[in-house]
Amino acid sequence: MTDKLSPEFGLTAADYAAHRAGFPAELMHRLHRRGIGLSGQRVLDLGAGTGALGRLFARAGAEVTGLDRSEALLAQAAQLDAREGLGTAYRAASAEDTGLPDASFDVVAAGQCWHWFDAARAAREARRLLRPGGHVVIAHFDMLPLPGNLVEATERLVREANPAWTLYGSTGLYPRWLTDLAVAGFTGIETFSFDVEVPYTPEAWRGRMRASAGVGASLPPEGVERFDAELACTLSERFPGAELRVPHRTWAALAIPPAGDGS
Repeated sequence: MTDKLSPEFGLTAADYAAHRAGFPAELMHRLHRRGIGLSGQRVLDLGAGTGALGRLFARAGAEVTGLDRSEALLAQAAQLDAREGLGTAYRAASAEDTGLPDASFDVVAAGQCWHWFDAARAAREARRLLRPGGHVVIAHFDMLPLPGNLVEATERLVREANPAWTLYGSTGLYPRWLTDLAVAGFTGIETFSFDVEVPYTPEAWRGRMRASAGVGASLPPEGVERFDAELACTLSERFPGAELRVPHRTWAALAIPPAGDGS
């Protein structure tokens, strides 16, 4: 994603592509009601990773460019797109310095990645890239740790394996991003959120957690193996069954550039 003390997600690209749940289709339905992501619009997906957010836009008929620092993740994204016959264009670059022309997109989106950016620079870059009347969209899809649930138990294991990991205990809400947008001059700022349950098999949940910032993207191989074995034991003992129902929250912040931009 970017330089900022970030984990190397390229190390876990295969698990990332196979096991991280994509954004729910309901997100696009709600964006459409606001005129965002419509067929024919040009969309830039910052910090695209394996393309989960960009594919929602592409399925709706938007012309999508996906951008990420990790070429390994972009390669996985292109493979996933090919299975659906989607034509997203990918390029390796940072969200803070895309190298793309001024006022060239109707939507600049960032899914599950704003915390890895230099927020001030990324917000200014998004404003530069937007056409008049365009929208910036910052979206998250977070698993929710609740007392005694699977997410809480799993996060405890991650913290034991990697004490430096700090992305635990999420509420799925990000008010600081609203300040980032306001400081960059965006207006019309609004948010929405909704909760869903995501089904995982035990094996898929283990893959999902291997792909996390605190595990596969940060730990050495032996550390990942040790964590995975401990998680498998926890699932067997505390959360047995063929299907796990994991609560998630979708949250999005939307804003528009001030009048006069891009003119």
